[in-house]
Amino acid sequence: MSRTIPATLLSTNTAGTFGAVSQITVYPARNVVTMDPAQPVADAVAVRDGRILAVGSIDECTGWGPHEVDRRFVDHVLTPGMIEAHGHTLEGAFSLIPYVGWFDRHRVDGGIASGIRSYDALLDRLREIDADTAGSSEPIVVGGFDPIYFTGEERLTRDHLDRVSTERPIFVFHASAHLATVNSAMLERHEITRDSTTPGVARGGDGEPNGELQEMPAIALARSGLSIILRLLSDRRALENLGQICANTGVTMLCDLSSPGLSRPDDQVRWHEVIDADDYPARILQRHVHALPSGSTDWADAAELMTQLATADTDKMRTAGLKLVLDGSIQGWTAKMGWPGYYTGTDHGQWMVPPEQMLDICRPFHERGINIHAHCNGDLTIDAWIDTVEQLVIERPWLDHRHTVQHCQLTTAAQYRRMAKLGMCANIFANHLWYWGDQHHDITVGPERARRMEPAATAEREGVSFSLHSDANVTPLGHLHTMWCAVNRVTPSGRVLGEHERISAESALCAVTLGSAYQMHLDAEFGTIECGKAADFTVLEESPLAVDPMAIKDIGVWGTVVGGRPFEAARPG
Repeated sequence: MSRTIPATLLSTNTAGTFGAVSQITVYPARNVVTMDPAQPVADAVAVRDGRILAVGSIDECTGWGPHEVDRRFVDHVLTPGMIEAHGHTLEGAFSLIPYVGWFDRHRVDGGIASGIRSYDALLDRLREIDADTAGSSEPIVVGGFDPIYFTGEERLTRDHLDRVSTERPIFVFHASAHLATVNSAMLERHEITRDSTTPGVARGGDGEPNGELQEMPAIALARSGLSIILRLLSDRRALENLGQICANTGVTMLCDLSSPGLSRPDDQVRWHEVIDADDYPARILQRHVHALPSGSTDWADAAELMTQLATADTDKMRTAGLKLVLDGSIQGWTAKMGWPGYYTGTDHGQWMVPPEQMLDICRPFHERGINIHAHCNGDLTIDAWIDTVEQLVIERPWLDHRHTVQHCQLTTAAQYRRMAKLGMCANIFANHLWYWGDQHHDITVGPERARRMEPAATAEREGVSFSLHSDANVTPLGHLHTMWCAVNRVTPSGRVLGEHERISAESALCAVTLGSAYQMHLDAEFGTIECGKAADFTVLEESPLAVDPMAIKDIGVWGTVVGGRPFEAARPG
C-alpha cells in the first residue's frame, strides 16, 4: 500500500523562516539562567532572526550594531525554553470537555477548575451536563476521572452512571487515558455484551459487562464516545488552547506522543495552518502512534509514510518519530509487571504489543533512522523494550539512535546500565510521585518499590540521558511542578518516596530543557541559551535554582519567548 502527502501540506514547508526579523532586540533580565557551562548566568540576551545572537552583559549584547532594548523582563528570570518531551494535544482537546478529576486544575484562562471528590458530586455534574445539553443526540463525554482516589468506594460502574441516564450514552474517560467507564445505554448502543471477546471489557459477578473498559481496544468499542475526543484532536480551538496552555506554563515546545499523522495525513494541513502562524505560542513535535494507516500490516509502508511526512516539517511543527504503546498503566493495573507483580496480588497486565512482535514493528523505522519512543510502565515491559533495541543495533548499528523508554516508572539500576551501554534515553514520569504516589505506596506496588519509582537519581548515576514529563493531559502541563516532584518526591499525604532518588534543581531544569532536546535529536538547536540556538525562553518570577526546593512549583510564570517573540500567560479576571 502506498500513501502520499497532500499537496497542500507539501507547499507549507517554511522551515527556517519562523520569527524572521531584521532588527536586533536585546532583552535585559534580572537573571538569565543559560544551562551553558561556559556561561551559566548572564544579564541579557540579544536576538536576531528568531535566534540567539549574543548572551552576556548589556554591553556585550548591544555591540552587534543597531538594536532595540526591550526592558519588559528586567524584573524576571529567563531560562531556556522548557520542553515537554511527552505530552498530548489531548491537553487542548480536554479543555473543551468537562473536567471531573480529583485535583483542582488550571483552566486555559488562568482560572481554576475544581476537582470532584465524591461519586455523588460526579453524578451531579453529569446531571448538570445532561440538563444543559438537553435534546442532544451525542453522548455525554467527560474526562480526568480516576477511581483509585475514592477509597472505601467500589469501582465506578455502569450502575452508578445509570442513575444519571439509562437512555443517553455516557462516556467517562479516565485520567490515565487507559480506561473509560460507560453506562448501560453506551453498552447497548454498541452491542458490548457478555459475548464480547475484546480484551479489557470488565465484567461483574454476573458475567455481564460492568461498564469499565480497560485499554484502547476495549475503549474503542464505545466509538461514539471516543470519536468525540478523537475529533477534538484536530479541532482548531483545541490546538489554539494548547498553545495558550503552553504559554501559561512556560513550555515553548511540546512533543505530542499520539499524533494522527500516520492514519490521518490530511489532518496535518489543519495543524500546519494553526501552528505555523506567527502568533502561535509554541512549537509542536509529532510522534506518531503505532496504529497503522488504513489497517495496513506493512510496517515498512508506515515507516515510509513517516519519512514523507517529515519532508513537510517547518520551524514550528516537525515529525519527531514513532511512539509504541507496549503496556497499560500501573494505577489501572494494566501495566506488565515482573515478579512479584502487584502489591494486591492481582495482575491484569496487558501487552499492547506482544514482545515477539516488537522487533518486526520497529525494524523498518530503525533502518530509516526514525527515532522510537516506547511507552513502558511496568518493569517487565522495560526489559522487553531494551531487548528489542539491543537486537536492532546488532542487526543495523546506529550509534546515535537515542531510542527512549517512556515513563520509566519502575526502571532498575541494572536496566539503566543496559540502557546506557545501548545509547538509550529515559523520559521519567516524575508527576506520578505526587498524583499517585500514596496509591502506589499503599495499593499498587507497595512501599519498597514505591520508594524507587521514577528513579531520576539512578538514571543520573548510571549515565543515562534523561528528561522529565507530565504526560499532559494525564497530569497537568507545567514543568515547574514536574521539577518540584523530581526534586522533592513528596506525596499529598506528606510522605517522601525515596530520598535517595531526589535530584538537584539544576539537574531537574537540565532534564526539562537540554535533556528533552537531546532525546529528540534537537540539542543543537534548543535546550540552552547560547549563540546560534533558537531564541526560546521561559520567563519566570524567580529562578528555580535560587528558591527553596519546596517553592519551585509556586514560582510565577510570566510567559514565554518563542523564536524571539514574547507570549504572555493568561491572567484570571
